[in-house]
Amino acid sequence: MTTKTGPRSLWRYMLAATFLWLGLVAIVNGYMVWQAIGSFPGLAVEDDFGTSNRYDQVIAVAEAQSALRWRVTADLADGRPVLHLTGPDGAPLEGAVVTATAERPLGPRLATPTTFTEAAPGRYIADGALTEPGAWDLKLRIVRRTQTMAVTRRVIRP
Repeated sequence: MTTKTGPRSLWRYMLAATFLWLGLVAIVNGYMVWQAIGSFPGLAVEDDFGTSNRYDQVIAVAEAQSALRWRVTADLADGRPVLHLTGPDGAPLEGAVVTATAERPLGPRLATPTTFTEAAPGRYIADGALTEPGAWDLKLRIVRRTQTMAVTRRVIRP
């Protein structure tokens, strides 16, 4: 007795194909979420719409600040923010007037106005300590002669 069988149906692979397709979608979505979380710097400006309307001016200011080639680093000493400013040649940047607002990036909004005093050439120390442990964003305004730079630096208070 011989049985005649026709071509086998490809439908038998449908369940495996569905799971493979859904797995691929999950992997791609996971990668995109990972990239988005890892690259998002947070809130850059308060007024997104207004800033977008004057974007050319924003770019011009950023290019002017970049042309200064000042280097600004921040750390903490006894809970007080300390800045190290250097010029384009790597020499300490002396005689700058530095003001800042220290803000918590997460949690209840704590904004603390802060002024800095030059303790040594290129080394500026805040007038007060940060009140709470955790991350703080120092929104700095540095003025030296006719040149101005606005920059944000993050410090972590243990």
